[in-house]
Amino acid sequence: MGRKSYKALAVSLAFLLLLSACKKDKPDSPIVPPANTAGTNVYVVCEGSLGNGNAELSLYKPPVDSSYEDVYKAANSQPLGDVFQSMTRIGDKLFLCINNSDKIVVINRSNWTLAGTINVTKPRYILPVSDTKAYVSSLFSNKVFIVDLQSLQVTGQITMPGINPEQMLLYNNKAFIPTWDSTVNKLFVVDCNTDQLTQTIQLPGYAPKEMVLDKNNKIWLLSGNLQANKPAYFTQIDPATCQVINTYPFPVTADPLRPTLNAAKDSIYYIEINYAGGTDNNGVYRMPITASSVPSVPFKQAQQYQYYYAVGIDPNSGNIYISDPKGFTQKGTVYIYRPDGSTVSQFNTGVGPGHFYFD
Repeated sequence: MGRKSYKALAVSLAFLLLLSACKKDKPDSPIVPPANTAGTNVYVVCEGSLGNGNAELSLYKPPVDSSYEDVYKAANSQPLGDVFQSMTRIGDKLFLCINNSDKIVVINRSNWTLAGTINVTKPRYILPVSDTKAYVSSLFSNKVFIVDLQSLQVTGQITMPGINPEQMLLYNNKAFIPTWDSTVNKLFVVDCNTDQLTQTIQLPGYAPKEMVLDKNNKIWLLSGNLQANKPAYFTQIDPATCQVINTYPFPVTADPLRPTLNAAKDSIYYIEINYAGGTDNNGVYRMPITASSVPSVPFKQAQQYQYYYAVGIDPNSGNIYISDPKGFTQKGTVYIYRPDGSTVSQFNTGVGPGHFYFD
């Protein structure tokens, strides 16, 4: 199961009464999109609702303002699976981590047809570390699995000092691996040549989870778990020296997630969710990498009983994509804004839009 199982699920339950009057969309036959053209695709990873097997890969084409739901099913005449966590492009293939189905679905980038399947326990994210090898993080375990990208087989595993390995980052043949574990306040470094844990970086906060690498080649690591009473931090780290440079604490009521960079890699966008349904600490925030503290005012404020779940920046246009999962009880909506905050467009997706990928 994905993060929704123990985090966003709380939001879904909180909003259930409000949304109970909403009628679920009837399933439609998927429409096959036009031929794939590089540079014109915005993919939306739609988790689906836990246990219902309704994960989808949605597609939006900005040049023609057209969206297509469930392009995997349209191309393969079969459902994707249960809880679609993340997607990564490796060469001419797209690797889709289907968390609660215990598999990574590999599809051809050109036409979204199935190229193979990797059996992996609760995959979260896949990180290519060479032309032939990738690491896969796994939910509810302390394992990072090693995958052969040619045979699509698991060939080994790395045992981590904490559970829930999360979003990994590669720098100079070193894999930086956080574990979203409320008892852990360290970031772990693995040598990709030997697949051995070689260093640990002491952090100011617990439960590290997501990272980005800015234009100055500095890591911004997001940590925290509001439900476990672990306050959130951004920690800026020099990956060349494995030293902490700066620490940016969040308000104690903030629960940030999904950090992403703009095309220039000089501003970080992220989401805060208010689990009580209020508007405080609820929306999409924008933070320059030169800032001395996290912002107090959102770039886009979520409304009462609303929350956002994904944010992404189109590297070509600079437009900002923000998803509203609508409580995971119906199809989601994506809103598109210019960098100045003005509206561009919007489109519908499958259930639980959780990540954006631009290709």
